[in-house]
Amino acid sequence: MTAKEQQQLGKTLWDIADQLRGAMNADDFRDYMLSFLFLRYLSDNYEMAVKKELGPEYPERDKNDQRIPFAIWYDENQEDVGEFEKLMRRKMHYVIKPKYLWSNIAELARTQSGDLLHTLEEGFKYIENQSFDSNFQGLFSEINLNSEKLGRDYKERNAKLCVIIQKIAEGIARFSTDTDILGDAYEYLIGQFAAGSGKKAGEFYTPQPISTILSRIVTLDCQEPALGTRKKMERILDFACGSGSLLLNVRKQMGEHGIGKIYGQEKNITTYNLARMNMLLHGVKDSEFEIHHGDSLLNDWRMLNEMNPAKKTEFDAVVANPPFSYRWEPAEELGKDFRFKSYGLAPKSAADFAFLLHGFHFLRNDGTMAIILPHGVLFRGGAEERIRTKLLTDENIDAIIGLPANLFFSTGIPVCIMVLKKCKKYEDVLFINASEYFEKGKRQNVLREEDIEKIVDTYQFRKEEERYSRRVSMKEIEENGYNLNISRYVSTAKEEEKIDLREVNEQLKGIEEKINEAREKHNRFLRELGLLPV
Repeated sequence: MTAKEQQQLGKTLWDIADQLRGAMNADDFRDYMLSFLFLRYLSDNYEMAVKKELGPEYPERDKNDQRIPFAIWYDENQEDVGEFEKLMRRKMHYVIKPKYLWSNIAELARTQSGDLLHTLEEGFKYIENQSFDSNFQGLFSEINLNSEKLGRDYKERNAKLCVIIQKIAEGIARFSTDTDILGDAYEYLIGQFAAGSGKKAGEFYTPQPISTILSRIVTLDCQEPALGTRKKMERILDFACGSGSLLLNVRKQMGEHGIGKIYGQEKNITTYNLARMNMLLHGVKDSEFEIHHGDSLLNDWRMLNEMNPAKKTEFDAVVANPPFSYRWEPAEELGKDFRFKSYGLAPKSAADFAFLLHGFHFLRNDGTMAIILPHGVLFRGGAEERIRTKLLTDENIDAIIGLPANLFFSTGIPVCIMVLKKCKKYEDVLFINASEYFEKGKRQNVLREEDIEKIVDTYQFRKEEERYSRRVSMKEIEENGYNLNISRYVSTAKEEEKIDLREVNEQLKGIEEKINEAREKHNRFLRELGLLPV
């Protein structure tokens, strides 16, 4: 499927969502829509694998038989079901019983079956608790199939679900059956729902162009980015992962087998479930990722809360787009936390540096971290100045990239990307001022392909360009009081044209002479007419 077709599928599904949600809040309907898309993906993958495994034993459906073919095999081979599921679990990492597959759910919707709602409820519980070896409990916790938003009673809710599922099934059927495209459609819908969610979108979505910049930077060789992309990374982390799109982008840059395991953390339960679905939808096996529901600032993930430095979990790459200037209430004892004790606590008014230090602590010595932050972290005083100064004097800040304003759904403020390393090769800091390189959009500005390439290329080869990028020595930064305000080092203002005053004076003299000549000529005409001269 082409990129155009993928976008068209996404648009088709979005139009369906827009038509069907009625009075329902877009965020609420998002959860239904994405869950059904997720079920369709799991089902299609599983049915394809089952058909391949059974080969000629896969039954043909009789015209009068409303059961799906796999259900027929289940009914006729009850004694073999247990062993077959063990086999499929080894090969697919999950199983789904025939009655919970999308093809059966879609058939129930088409025939307006009164059992649809009950079957969906059972199916979601089955997937959460039994489908996978890993525990996916609570995966559909935000999906209330008995919500009054769907209808006043069971009958109304069932009828509404029949319409929604039938429309989705028909919409998808117009396109290729290639299951890979559903992951892209899922991402498209997340983006569309984010666009309509305003500030809430910041909780779960990083625009793809920005995500791509971070991903491409952290996957480059740590010591010498000019050498290109690393061949292998064991572990990557996003401690504020939202829907997981940033982690998936890193995986895309590295290739399917380029990363050992993906780790994410998310505080919001709805978004946490979105992330888990998103991983599976993009073909990441349940054994290849781990998403934790919890608060990064409190570091409540047991895996990361190891006090013994020898047992500390470290990551080849850390990426993050944490909430901007998040207000927090750190307890006094948190100042002794192994993440913060060498730097001090970030102020209550803005946890930006607290997030940064959390991720930085778990970065490997030969790893790269890229984090999106508001510009305030570059120049604010007090505790933030102390943290910033230590990071600079320890030579941990590798690059500062200033992005255009109004790129995010959640805020119009310009933001920057800070690139950090524990052991970097270059003693200077690379500043990139990309604030004027974008395409203006109706709602948000957009980074074009050429804008992304320019940023990544400049970082990779550490290029210097007038009014765009510059390598700044630590001596100069120190002289500026460790202030990292980008415009101090790379101004986009055009140099005013130098004016030669002598030349201007001569020009003015010439103009004055011409005025005098014109006035004399004018007066001559007036005198000939018997009029008073001017």
